[in-house]
Amino acid sequence: MSSPKAPDRRRPEGALRRLGEWCARHAVAVIVLWLVGLAAIQVLQRTSGGRYADDFWLPGAQSTLGRAVLTAHHPTAGGDAGQVVLRADRPLTEVTDRIANARAALARLPAVRSAQSPLPPPGARSAPPPGAAHTGPLTADGRTGYLTVRLRDTPADLGTDVLAGVDRAVAPLRAAGVRVEYGGVLGDLARPAGDDRLGELVGCAVALLVLLAGCGSVLAAGVPLLTALIGVVGGLGCLGLLGAAFPFATVSPALATVLGLGVGIDAALFLVARHRQYLADGAPAAVAAGRAVASSGRTVLRCGGTVLLALAGLPLAGIGFLTGVGVAAALAVVTAVLTALTLVPALLGLLGRRIERFRVPRPGAAGGRAPGPRRAARHPWPYLVGAVLVLAVLAVPAWSLRPGHVDEGADPPSSTGRRAHDLLAAAFGPGANGPLTLVIDRSTVPEADRPALADQARRVLGRIPGTVAVTPLRPSPDGAVLSATAQPLTDPQDAETTALTRRLRDSVLPRAVRGYEAHGYVTGATAARVDFVALLAARLPLIIVVLVGLAFLNVLLLCRGVLIAVQAAVCTGLTLVASVGVVVAVFQWGWGGPALGVAGPVPVEGYVPVALCAVLAGVSTGSALLALSPVRPGRPGHADPSQGPCPAPAVLAGAALVTAGVLAAFVLSDDVAVRMLGLGLAVGVLLDATVVRLALVPALLALLGRRAWWTPWWLGAVPARAPGPVDPPRPEPPRPAEPVGQPGVPPR
Repeated sequence: MSSPKAPDRRRPEGALRRLGEWCARHAVAVIVLWLVGLAAIQVLQRTSGGRYADDFWLPGAQSTLGRAVLTAHHPTAGGDAGQVVLRADRPLTEVTDRIANARAALARLPAVRSAQSPLPPPGARSAPPPGAAHTGPLTADGRTGYLTVRLRDTPADLGTDVLAGVDRAVAPLRAAGVRVEYGGVLGDLARPAGDDRLGELVGCAVALLVLLAGCGSVLAAGVPLLTALIGVVGGLGCLGLLGAAFPFATVSPALATVLGLGVGIDAALFLVARHRQYLADGAPAAVAAGRAVASSGRTVLRCGGTVLLALAGLPLAGIGFLTGVGVAAALAVVTAVLTALTLVPALLGLLGRRIERFRVPRPGAAGGRAPGPRRAARHPWPYLVGAVLVLAVLAVPAWSLRPGHVDEGADPPSSTGRRAHDLLAAAFGPGANGPLTLVIDRSTVPEADRPALADQARRVLGRIPGTVAVTPLRPSPDGAVLSATAQPLTDPQDAETTALTRRLRDSVLPRAVRGYEAHGYVTGATAARVDFVALLAARLPLIIVVLVGLAFLNVLLLCRGVLIAVQAAVCTGLTLVASVGVVVAVFQWGWGGPALGVAGPVPVEGYVPVALCAVLAGVSTGSALLALSPVRPGRPGHADPSQGPCPAPAVLAGAALVTAGVLAAFVLSDDVAVRMLGLGLAVGVLLDATVVRLALVPALLALLGRRAWWTPWWLGAVPARAPGPVDPPRPEPPRPAEPVGQPGVPPR
């Protein structure tokens, strides 16, 4: 009998094997390099790293154009605005001097364009005429008011010293017993950095318990968790360094943490399971680590590449905000893959056979093939109908999706932004937290016609349904621009406020300038978010189609089966819609929001469905590639698709349980958008690994039979290479009394 042929070292798996063996044989050097690199990144990030800020201003949007017009002709009225909300037990007119000094101190700050006092000028009327709506920054009883502070730069460009200057300016007011809170941009600056440590600890604890139950060894369970945490720390450090040159949204570090932990744990889990199999076969530790990287490392690279390809769909929206989110997520995936391919084999080589020490009892048998796919293949119709019904029911709420922006009213009560929001809503009405700035550009209107245009605009804007009131039109210093402020009846996240913004832009302002060469704009932070969400909602279907199409092409190029690729794309689409449906039901419908600390129904944050679909599309496609690879035609013992994809679904189910536990723990975050992402990703991962991989896919394969692998002649002419392990077949050694490795992974 001829000896098995050694694998070709020129092939990619040969390079992976050499990399794994080198890291295992030089374990101390690799670990030291990682630790030194992490320390250097952390030092650089703390000294010269950037900050995270949300910038919803879209180039070319009407809100952005209106802000540019207003800033160009009336600089003191342009720029992003923040509120310094004042509340006292006595009329604020009793501290007039302190308010005037605070306004002057705020106006002198380098980052401040202008600051407006809530108190009327001397001799002016302090209250509106009888029967008129109150529109000023001071309540009728004079006990609540707010200073409007307009900043020169966007929130992403503001330094960390801005808030310190504001604190110094209002310190005399606080000393006089006046309650001071920050709203708008200032509230965003004062918002503490997202503290997701509780969620991370809970997620890691859940992952450790599941890993212990699956691996049966403390050390084997600890390696994936430890390396994933190291990868996340490194990825976040690199993200902070990139933040100095590229603006990232506030949700970026949380998404990077979620994705880094999930991908890092799964990748290391596959490597550790294969490494323990090779150890059980009698291979030395370094050789076993190298062979594990050569075989499972290809799976890690393929799945990581699939997620990166899906994340590349985020820039399709043409929004820098989402591009930054995609870059942050991609950086987390790359770091997780690098950690798995270098640090994991180093730890495996360092531990050697000691990885089997500190055994813990496991709650069930670890060997054998998963019975779920077998039953689904024997009884395809019930499993197919049941799986489709489950996904369809979960997807129903997705059709009522209303993307929007969750305002400060959903922040924790301890934040100054939430307190300012509540004070303004109680004193001036909920719409005071989202005023709309109306701008009329009449620079091209002849001087003689401008008074007539102003009279016409005043008549049109005098009474607008859906508003508390509209302030009188004010001309800019050069007379080229008129501006006013409209206060909605509802808070910024309400659908009525969105409808009012569109009505002002599409019908009211065009009537106000009809017959003149003038242009009307609706601007301000609320209008910018409305434009942002509208663009995302318009491009979400295109992004989903592209993501599903990428899933189809990925599976088609690997499996060369058209119907197989179609079912993979359909399953991916069903998983995406079902996951979005769960988020809509819990948050937008309010079915589970109070249990998650969200007071009442809130809109789904505009970018959450896009980010959720991009990440889940990559995860689902990677799972499909892994689950289908054992049943490709022509591979011995797996030529019949009705056999079901074994043992990959059991591997995926175990890994998915770990990942879902980590993701679900992020519903404890203070950020509502992070809660939405955590819940949606956890549900999507579980649905993909259970309903789809254990029921829907095996049933479809059984019903399609060999027709699933039909390949057109032009595609069949392209050579394909099987993605299986690189090791040649060897006689199966005697099985140990207790199988080692991950549940569902039979010993070799």
